[in-house]
Amino acid sequence: MRHQRTGKKLGRDAAHRKALYANLAGALIEHGRIRTTVTKAKAVKPLAEQMITLGRRGDLHARRQATAVLRSRDVVHKLFAEVAPRFKDRPGGYARIVRIGPRAGDAAEMAYLELVDEEYVAAQREERATAVPAVEEAAEEPSGEADEVDEVDDGEADEPEEEPAAEADEPAEDEEK
Repeated sequence: MRHQRTGKKLGRDAAHRKALYANLAGALIEHGRIRTTVTKAKAVKPLAEQMITLGRRGDLHARRQATAVLRSRDVVHKLFAEVAPRFKDRPGGYARIVRIGPRAGDAAEMAYLELVDEEYVAAQREERATAVPAVEEAAEEPSGEADEVDEVDDGEADEPEEEPAAEADEPAEDEEK
């Protein structure tokens, strides 16, 4: 029986599991959002929130503790310099899990593990909002360009006569050399 046993083993030995958690937490801090399985997200979320709490403390001992877990000075620097200050007024609950459905290959339940930051979430929404119209405009432009190209082709009938003349000048320059 698993009474009083916390955490999931995830089919890994202790060292592999610890490395997995460190890598996922580091990726979350670095990118703000990661896509992983629900089980991994549930296992990593407390560790990531603990790292943000260390970042909020901001002292040397907290930095050393975070480095011991995350194993990357670059990630720890970003944690202390950029991520933790955004959460200075928030008492906890720095990350959330958003389920996104099953994975195509093996039907594993997938989720986004993302930082709960209004600025970050707003920026992501703006990116998506600007990306969708850009895709729609791109779909419309080729049909519109085809009409314009026909019109331009009619007007360009005179211009190709000028271009060979320009090309004729270039060989003359080469002959002078």
